[in-house]
Amino acid sequence: MSNHDSQPAPDSPDEPRPAAEAADAAAPAIPVVPPHVTKEIFASALRATLIMLVVLTVVGIGVGALVAGASGVWAALLGVGVTLIFSGTTIASMLYTADKGPNTTMALLLGGWIAKMLVLVIILAVLGQLDFYHHLIFAVIVMVGVVGSAALDMVSVIRGREPYVSPIVTSDDTPH
Repeated sequence: MSNHDSQPAPDSPDEPRPAAEAADAAAPAIPVVPPHVTKEIFASALRATLIMLVVLTVVGIGVGALVAGASGVWAALLGVGVTLIFSGTTIASMLYTADKGPNTTMALLLGGWIAKMLVLVIILAVLGQLDFYHHLIFAVIVMVGVVGSAALDMVSVIRGREPYVSPIVTSDDTPH
C-alpha cells in the first residue's frame, strides 16, 4: 500500500484539507459553526438555569420556613446563592467565550474552575462554623440546584440547533 492510499481523500470529513490546498482556497481548512449559534445555546441554558433558580428560591423559602423557620429561609437563600455563583458563572463563561479561540475558552474555564473551587472551600469552611441557617436544607437546595442546572444545560445543548456542517465561504463570497 502506498503512502497515497493510506491517507484519506482531501474531501473526507475525517481530515482537514492539506495546508497548501486550504491556503489556495483562501478558506479555513475545517468549517466552523458560526459563534451566534453557540451563543444562542448557552443563552438558552443560562435563561433556563435562572428561571429554575427563581422557582427553587420560592419553593426553598416556603419549605425552609415550614420546616425550620427563619434558619430554613436563610438556608434556601444561601443554597440558591451558592448554586448561582457556581453554575451561573460556568454558563456565563461559556457564553462569553463562544466566539473566542479554544485557548481562551480553556484558560477561562480552567482558571474559573480553580477559582470557584477555592471560593467554595472558603465559603463552606465559613458556613460550617455558623448556626444561623439549617444545614440540611442548605445541602438539599445546593444539590437540587446543581443537578437541575446540569440537566438544563444538557437539555439546552441537545435541543440546540447547531449544524453538523456549515458551508465554507471562499474569498469570492460563495458558499461551497
